[in-house]
Amino acid sequence: MTQFAPTKIPVTVLTGYLGAGKTTLLNRILSEDHGKRYAVIVNEFGEIGIDNDLIVGADEEVFEMNNGCVCCTVRGDLIRVLSGLMKRKGGFDAIIIETTGLADPGPVAQTFFVDEDVKARTKLDSVTTVVDAKHVLLRLSDSKEAREQIAFADQIVLNKTDLVSEDDLRMLEARLRRLNPLAPIHRAQRSDVPLDTILGRGGFDLDRIVSIEPEFLNPAHGEAGHVHDEHCDHDHGHDHHHHDHGHDHGHAKASDIHDDDIRGISLRLDRPLDGGKITNWLNDVLATQGPDILRAKGIIDVAGDERRLVFQAVHMILEGDFQRPWNATDERHSRLVFIGRDLDEAKLRAGFEACAA
Repeated sequence: MTQFAPTKIPVTVLTGYLGAGKTTLLNRILSEDHGKRYAVIVNEFGEIGIDNDLIVGADEEVFEMNNGCVCCTVRGDLIRVLSGLMKRKGGFDAIIIETTGLADPGPVAQTFFVDEDVKARTKLDSVTTVVDAKHVLLRLSDSKEAREQIAFADQIVLNKTDLVSEDDLRMLEARLRRLNPLAPIHRAQRSDVPLDTILGRGGFDLDRIVSIEPEFLNPAHGEAGHVHDEHCDHDHGHDHHHHDHGHDHGHAKASDIHDDDIRGISLRLDRPLDGGKITNWLNDVLATQGPDILRAKGIIDVAGDERRLVFQAVHMILEGDFQRPWNATDERHSRLVFIGRDLDEAKLRAGFEACAA
């Protein structure tokens, strides 16, 4: 199997609430003259509103586009659709899967870790969530799915920013960061974010996560490379202050009560950890709280090993590996982030610290 596909095709899962701007983004991918061959898998072709003028020839499920991209619908099983795409001549530069507005991206993401055939030929690149700046506060207050999509993301496209004031945008970004401290936020209007900022992210590539974003788990730094970084720390602290004391800027009040169930928890320890203990503890946390843990990522300093242990998890599925050695300039400490629902920070911190060598 693998000898025909030495390079695995990267897959981006695109999620976001109805009306957030996913369709606009997909139409751009399917019509722009980017010189790449993308396959776009959509849940329901009718829902998506793809311009018929773009379609060259349509068989039952697969639509060829004028720019060489391909669009198809998932009417049944994602694995079946993926293996159908793999058989097409010419291959693809990337595959984009659009989930329905109400879906938790978790099960879609897990497909790429559990199905051997899919795993041999594709690799999950990232989960990108499109958010409507004008309506997101309302969504956060009334929709568990909207909160999960944001918490799950490797990156967030904050769309329709022209409809909202700069102050409100900053407040929104602080709010999104509270749900997901790891995902960079790209501001956009009419989904005009450059495609190369959202495709080819390596969000699930353990080695790359660290080399591109060495500060990705350092909450004090906000996000490295985030365009509007100058407000990061101020907003972050500000945001916690408001939430912890149960009040906020008037119009966001209703949603406070609800979106406290999901948040990111960052842990750090400056002493080396016992390899066996940390492995057992992580496995135990995921086995007992897996359904409530959307994502987890970490870099661990294991006693007696010169290499960094890097791991990440999607619900209960844990992937981890020793990566390059620590070098002289690295701050050598262990840090990890859990993003999930109703997490007990004190208990997680105590469990983590008990793994010290």
